Amino acid sequence: MTIQELVQSILKGVGGRQNVVTATNCMTRLRINVKNDGAIDEAALKGIEGVMGIVHDRPNYIEVVVGPGKCRKCSDYCKELGIPAAADAATATAGGDWKANKAAIKAGQKENKLKSMLKTFGDIFVPLIPGVIAAGLCAGINTLIQQVFKTSAEAGWYIIVTSLLGLINTAFMTYLTAWAGYRAAEKFGGTPVLGGMLGMITTLGGIDAISKVVHLYNEAQPLDAILRAGRGGVLAAVIGVWVMCKIEKAVRSKMPDALDIVFTPLLTLIITLIPYIFIVMPITGLISTGLVKLVGAVAMSTSPIVRAVSGYLGAALFLPMVAMGMHHGLVALYTVQLETFGAVYLYPALAMAGAGQVGAAIAIYLKCKKVNNNRLKSVIGGALPAGILGVGEPLIYGVTLPMGKPFITAGLGAGFGGAFVNFMQVASTTWGPSGLLGCFVMTAGPNGATMSVLYFVIGLVISYIMGFIFTNLAIKPEEVANV
Repeated sequence: MTIQELVQSILKGVGGRQNVVTATNCMTRLRINVKNDGAIDEAALKGIEGVMGIVHDRPNYIEVVVGPGKCRKCSDYCKELGIPAAADAATATAGGDWKANKAAIKAGQKENKLKSMLKTFGDIFVPLIPGVIAAGLCAGINTLIQQVFKTSAEAGWYIIVTSLLGLINTAFMTYLTAWAGYRAAEKFGGTPVLGGMLGMITTLGGIDAISKVVHLYNEAQPLDAILRAGRGGVLAAVIGVWVMCKIEKAVRSKMPDALDIVFTPLLTLIITLIPYIFIVMPITGLISTGLVKLVGAVAMSTSPIVRAVSGYLGAALFLPMVAMGMHHGLVALYTVQLETFGAVYLYPALAMAGAGQVGAAIAIYLKCKKVNNNRLKSVIGGALPAGILGVGEPLIYGVTLPMGKPFITAGLGAGFGGAFVNFMQVASTTWGPSGLLGCFVMTAGPNGATMSVLYFVIGLVISYIMGFIFTNLAIKPEEVANV
């Protein structure tokens, strides 16, 4: 099936082109916002060749899993059909249907405020994932080069390569709060450049000058200061931009049209900075400190047993979190760790969840061969390469989750790999890449880059094997005969 045929089939399954408000892509999914939720035919969507699964957990919004790369092509074709893209369905507009759509989305969010909040935070960072991955990969590769080619530190090629990789990493990490602020403003309906400015202000030295004047700065231990440059990080930026968007709308509602373009941005930033600097940054700073302590108590514990147990539980429970969309909330934890430690702990253990699925999928594939279930063999054959590389959603929604048992056994098996990498204190330079692609970012931690990568690969193998064993024991051939 061509991309055009796939998109046309999907559009038919969601009620036709006329029912679609927006369509945009995630890492592996085509996200579609519709006018009439009742027009969605889930059974028809699941039966489309190339569709690996669907996520329909709130009104007027559905995610169709088609796999990495393909989802972007589907999104691009939707644009050719005149379907607008949107960073978030809740902010999408479609003429007179906007208010009805907004009401439907909010009605769905009220059913589970925590889940909605975590998804909101995740949606802010989804468009930043390419930058997160690029920066982290460059940092990881740079670390490997510096350790492997120590004797070449003065060579011209070494200086050029490490400098270029360092520039890419620095370009993202130095201005992470600005990127987050820009995206948050898009999400909350404000002016993106103002959100970016507020995020960038978070890290500027002028914050320290203000802190010293009001006696909130700690000269002896600057990192312990109630208020300092960078305090609160991306958490401060996101919450601050939410406040800013409220203020911007209030100012604009009172501002004469002729003066709007000049005075609304100016007054918005000036008014926002006062509560932002003196309230939002200190409070989110305390939250960030608490998150850091939480990570230190589990993933970075001095007790090997605590590290292993936390790694097992993290890997075993991560797949259910992904299926429910709750994994988006971990973005806050990752970013705080990256800002504080320069590395991400616990993520390497969570990355084992996908490897457990690979082992489970191989076990199911072999049983499919026994009972001649060629359809499921084809699904697994298409999803398995992506799973090995580290993109697990095709296996989740196309294989393990629909079957039920393998979804559980994959997590149970993955836990052993998670326990191992956490026990060995493997840390990453970013989040996003997992599987074999994750090797390039698993270069942080106390063991050195090369040993960290080796331990990560061993963890993957353990997860493959244990996911296979648990699934092979739990699933009988006849259970896959008619799947």
